[in-house]
Amino acid sequence: MNVQRLDRVRQNLRDLGLTQTVVTDPVSIAYLTGYDNDPMERFEALYLAVDSEPVLFVNRLFPDPGDCVPNVVTLYDTDDPVASLAQVTIVEAPLGIDRTMEARWLLPLMEAGAASSFRLASSAVDDARARKDADEREAMAAASAVNDRAMDWLKDQLKTGVTERQIAEALEGEYRRLGADGNSFDPIVSFGANAADPHHEPDDTALEPGMVALFDVGCRLGGYCADMTRTFFFGAEPDEEFRRVYEAVEAANAAAEQVAAPGVGFAAIDRAAREVIERAGYGEYFTHRTGHSIGLEVHEPGDVSSAHTAPVEPGMCFSVEPGIYLPGRFGVRIEDLVCVTENGSQVLNHHPKGLEVVGA
Repeated sequence: MNVQRLDRVRQNLRDLGLTQTVVTDPVSIAYLTGYDNDPMERFEALYLAVDSEPVLFVNRLFPDPGDCVPNVVTLYDTDDPVASLAQVTIVEAPLGIDRTMEARWLLPLMEAGAASSFRLASSAVDDARARKDADEREAMAAASAVNDRAMDWLKDQLKTGVTERQIAEALEGEYRRLGADGNSFDPIVSFGANAADPHHEPDDTALEPGMVALFDVGCRLGGYCADMTRTFFFGAEPDEEFRRVYEAVEAANAAAEQVAAPGVGFAAIDRAAREVIERAGYGEYFTHRTGHSIGLEVHEPGDVSSAHTAPVEPGMCFSVEPGIYLPGRFGVRIEDLVCVTENGSQVLNHHPKGLEVVGA
């Protein structure tokens, strides 16, 4: 059990005017207690009150939590987990619920009168998870270092006739060879006009000279996620427009990373990238937010967008990934992970970002 993290969540609950909450997200349960388990369709929850020890509810089918938490309620498949949870809640007080609690558990809990009211309280844990400690930042840097090496491997796979699917399917094996635990998300491998689709799923498109090759990939190491995008040009010298687009995206990436520091609004970071691309004349082709938060999950609450006006704080980690997408022609995206420090920020990726022509 991580006492420091639990205390931070308890304080967040107090700030929300709550004295109790239920956490059902398995990733957050692992973050707080060290008990890492996928309950599948079965009920698993951590009951957390501000003035008492937490209680973990877990099915007997799964490994014993041991001393992860001082109080464990073991459930059988024939038990009613809602009734068990209702026995420990404070019925006279509001109860926080996280966004992952399924209606099949929440509605019976409400009908049982387990609390005076029910409130969404995911932010109590989200806020804690958003501020990575030194060990977490070190783990994320290690994952990104593996991702840098994997990008070198990906670039070496660029040969006439290779397909997007062939590279994507081989990548997980390369991550494992490099010491990672596998992909942190399904890799995006896009050739030619497919790169104009920001979330293209790899298919049987074969690489030919004169094509763009975009890789948006990430691995998982020590529980933490990496995510990086690089764009290459294959087999021929690119035309002037591709160069202009690439240079605009590279400059936008640099501008956003340069302003990332404590106290700067997420929206200001997004604006820094977007202004560069707008000045280059491609504003309408930058069709997504500049970045997303990342950590134990590749997409965590919080993003780098015009809608997120809160300031960044030390320990927060997020992607910076501006892009320009010309439908039917090509797309360019350049992405790094950034962790905010006490007086600035640290870019976790070190793979080169300048325009590189491969196999020409």
